Amino acid sequence: MADVNITATIRKEFGKGASRRLRREEKIPAVIYGHGSDPVHVELPSYDMMMALKTPNVLIHLDVDGDKQLVIPKAVQREAIRQFLVHVDLLVVKQGEKVQVEVPIHIEGELAPGQNLLEHVYNSLPVEAEATHIPESVTVSVEGLGAGDSILAKDVKLPGNTTLAIDGEETVIQVLAAQAEEPAAEGAEGEAEGAE
Repeated sequence: MADVNITATIRKEFGKGASRRLRREEKIPAVIYGHGSDPVHVELPSYDMMMALKTPNVLIHLDVDGDKQLVIPKAVQREAIRQFLVHVDLLVVKQGEKVQVEVPIHIEGELAPGQNLLEHVYNSLPVEAEATHIPESVTVSVEGLGAGDSILAKDVKLPGNTTLAIDGEETVIQVLAAQAEEPAAEGAEGEAEGAE
């Protein structure tokens, strides 16, 4: 799991205008919450935060005007088209504490020969893990699976101290048979060509 150090400052201005000014200065507004304390509104360097978010469930050592806190991103808002950061919610965590997060699923292996399609019911797996040991991803092998096969949540190998946060009987990935084109569509084309 990646650790990142970021320095933040307390926000003094609020509202859309203030947020736009922050973004022009290459900073983004954020809120830090958790452990029963009042939410703290801060501004973060946009580039540093964007780079940190390239790692799922990154653990951030945040220095807020000299006050050091351990946080993980909980909600990230991005601009719809250009995808730049608009706002981030950060959850305060403590070493040894368990948190519920979603871990990306990495697929490996080849499906059985034939016209099979892989359907991702879940792209990321909800798990509970120690805040300082959140896995970056989980790997699922689909080697040799054919149409009708599926992988359940309980079949996914999780690292130590990590548990499922969903029912183990939930389908995570399933293999479907490819649908053949309907012959009627081809026949209709032939009739149309003959009519010209």
